[in-house]
Amino acid sequence: MDQPAQQDTSQLVRRPCGSSGPELSVLGLGCWQFGGGDYWGDSNQENVNVVVQTALDAGINYFDTAEMYNDGRSEVFLGKALKGADRDRVVVGTKVWPTHLHPQTLRTHCEASLQRLDMDTIDIYMIHWPCHARTYPLFVDSAVMGVTLASGTATTPALPEAVEMLLTLQAEGKIRHLGVSNHGVERFEEIRQLGGEYVVNQLGYNLASRGAEYEILPHCEKTGAGVIAYMVLLQGLLTDRYASLDEVPDWYTRTRHFRADRSPKTRHGEAGAEAQLLEALEGLRALAAECGSTLADLALQWAIAGMGITCALIGTQSSDRLQRAVQAAGHTLAPEVLRHLDTLTLPLKEHLGPSLDIFEGVANDRTR
Repeated sequence: MDQPAQQDTSQLVRRPCGSSGPELSVLGLGCWQFGGGDYWGDSNQENVNVVVQTALDAGINYFDTAEMYNDGRSEVFLGKALKGADRDRVVVGTKVWPTHLHPQTLRTHCEASLQRLDMDTIDIYMIHWPCHARTYPLFVDSAVMGVTLASGTATTPALPEAVEMLLTLQAEGKIRHLGVSNHGVERFEEIRQLGGEYVVNQLGYNLASRGAEYEILPHCEKTGAGVIAYMVLLQGLLTDRYASLDEVPDWYTRTRHFRADRSPKTRHGEAGAEAQLLEALEGLRALAAECGSTLADLALQWAIAGMGITCALIGTQSSDRLQRAVQAAGHTLAPEVLRHLDTLTLPLKEHLGPSLDIFEGVANDRTR
C-alpha cells in the first residue's frame, strides 16, 4: 500500500471541545511523566520547560495533568513551565481523585491544584474516575489519600453534594469548564442529570483499546461532549520500542491485554489477549512499513481521526519525540488506511469487549 496523500500544517488544527467547551489542538501534551517517580523514572524541571516550550511553539494549546500524577509534582512542573506563557493561548486540564469528592475536601483539593499550578483558574477540571459505593473501595488508600472518615470507616462521597461544590467553585471563577474522565454511559448520564455542563469525557482510546467505540463515544457525540483520548500509544506498546512482549516492563503489562501472571502489579485476574495483541501488532507493523510510516505515527493519526475525538494526548519528556508527534498529527490518513487499521485490530477489540477499564477485570470495571 502506497503512502497515503497527506497534508502538512505548521499550526495544528483545533477542534471545539464539545458544543460549549474551548477549542483544543488535535494533539495535546499529557504531563503524567512530569515530576518523575517509580512509574516513569526521572524528571527535571529544565527539560520539562524545553518540552512545554516546544509544544507551545508547535501550536499545542492543551496540557493535561492531575493531582494524582506523581503526588502533585506533575502540576508543579507544568505550572512552572507555563509561567509567563500567554494564558489565552493555553488550556490546562487537571483532575481530582474520586475519594476527594466530599464537598470541603473537594474545595481543598481544587485550591491545592491551583496553588501547585500557580494559576487563578483551572480551564477544565475533571473527576478522574466515577465514584460510588461499588467502586469506592478500589480507590481508597487511607494512608495517603486523605480519605474522610466517619467512625473509623471511609465514607463514599455523595455525588449531588460534589456537583454542588463543583458548581460553586465554577461560580467563584476557580474552574472555567467542568469535565469527567473514564465515565461510561451510565455514570456520565448520572452526573449530567445533577446539573452543570460537562464539556469533555477523557477516555483511554487506542488501536489496541477500542472499547469506547461500543457505547461511550457515540453517547458523547450525541450529547455534545468532547473527548480527550489518552494512552493513544498504550505506554509505548504501539511503537517499535519493544521487539517482544517479554521486553515490556512490569508497570506496563498490567492491562487486560496481558495475562495476569505477567506482572505482580496486575489486578485484573484475567487470561489476557496476548495472541490477539501479537497478531494485531504484526499486522500493524507490516502496514506501517508498507506505508513508509511508523507504527507510532499510524496509531496517533488513527486516534485523532476517531469518532468525536477532540484531542489526542501524547505523553513525553522528549522534545524530539514531541516534534515527531506534531509532524504526524499534521497528516491525515487516507480512508482505506483507516479501514485497514480497523480491520487489523478488530479481533482484539472483540476479545476485550466494551469494558473501558483496561486495568481492572470486567467485573470491577471502574467506569460503570
